[in-house]
Amino acid sequence: MSKALRLTTADLLDLRARSAARPSLAAMRDAPAEKVRRTQKYGNQKVVDKGITFDSKAEHKRWAYLVMLEKAKEIRNLRLQVPFELIPAQVSPSGKKERPTVYLADFTYIDARTGKTIVEDVKGAVTPEFRLKRKLMLHVHGIEVQEVRS
Repeated sequence: MSKALRLTTADLLDLRARSAARPSLAAMRDAPAEKVRRTQKYGNQKVVDKGITFDSKAEHKRWAYLVMLEKAKEIRNLRLQVPFELIPAQVSPSGKKERPTVYLADFTYIDARTGKTIVEDVKGAVTPEFRLKRKLMLHVHGIEVQEVRS
């Protein structure tokens, strides 16, 4: 035997008002809600230029600047989204396979004056993951990653 729910007149009116704004189950079944497009985590906007997709406006702007430097022959061998393996693939003692840990640099190029390879990463917000990968790049490859702030 269940107890009857007792509502005051004000509670009943409040319940009716809240439930009136909601669609019925049949209405939700017949017309499901459209998915809302999510925004990027750090507020960046993707940019497509000449068939190349950039993760942010700042990255696109830096690419355009580096292309100008390459045309002026101040840098050479400009490359975009270059992978560097930091930790190779492994198999644990239990037999589980672990994927390699890879750092994906935004830009790499060779400075024409010094002949030194430069690795750049455009950052709006520095994450703990990036800090760790930056340190691993220095330890494993001996390359210091240059941060370019947007």
